[in-house]
Amino acid sequence: MIFIMATKAKYLLIEEEIRKRILNGIYPARELMPDQNTLAQEFNVSRMTIKKALDRLASLGLIYKQSGLGTLVLGNIPIKAAEDSPANAFDGLTEQQGAEKIQSKIIVFDVKFPSEDIQKKLDIQKDCPVYEIVRLRILEGDPLILEHTYMPVELVPGLNEKILESSVYEYLHQNLKLKFGGAYRKIRAGVPDKFDKKYLNARDTDPMLELEEIIWLNNGKNIEYSASRNRYDKRSYTVIDVNDF
Repeated sequence: MIFIMATKAKYLLIEEEIRKRILNGIYPARELMPDQNTLAQEFNVSRMTIKKALDRLASLGLIYKQSGLGTLVLGNIPIKAAEDSPANAFDGLTEQQGAEKIQSKIIVFDVKFPSEDIQKKLDIQKDCPVYEIVRLRILEGDPLILEHTYMPVELVPGLNEKILESSVYEYLHQNLKLKFGGAYRKIRAGVPDKFDKKYLNARDTDPMLELEEIIWLNNGKNIEYSASRNRYDKRSYTVIDVNDF
């Protein structure tokens, strides 16, 4: 029996351990891995905790869960690269890459009344103040993503520069106890603007990849509108589709 003791959520630690076992061949590809009851007993946690860990691994394409048959190990995806990011993730860059690897540089942090466009995207009134945030996310010293974000102040009280320099999503989930209900996301290509050239070292001829999204809470309120931009050679987005029919 393995006892999990750390400040990090148990399901995240279990996910990391099972991921290591898959990548190291302890759980071989194309074979069934231990069932949830066995894993729950080994890690001394509930089945729900194991399920959360396995759900995250399934979203990465490392395993395939099929009701009544068990969990099949798929292993690493041949076309997946280190710079790939799940297009349907809700955990944010800090959680994906690790806090020790990510640095956030604040370019703009302001509170203002929303434009007509932001009013529509966040479904708010014109007298509802919003945070305007522009952050440069740096991965191991290399400029990676330029994030343009708007959030209603009433839904995210207490946001400050210290939080922006670490993880906004951790603040939303752990401190404010907010839960995401879903997101609409659009990925498209574009040409570099002045911010891309200045902060991402983009040349005039470099295609830019933009992830535009609106995220809503489980109560239906829109909490974030953002557009994250990166150079074509720095990051790509992946989607795992599972046919469970």
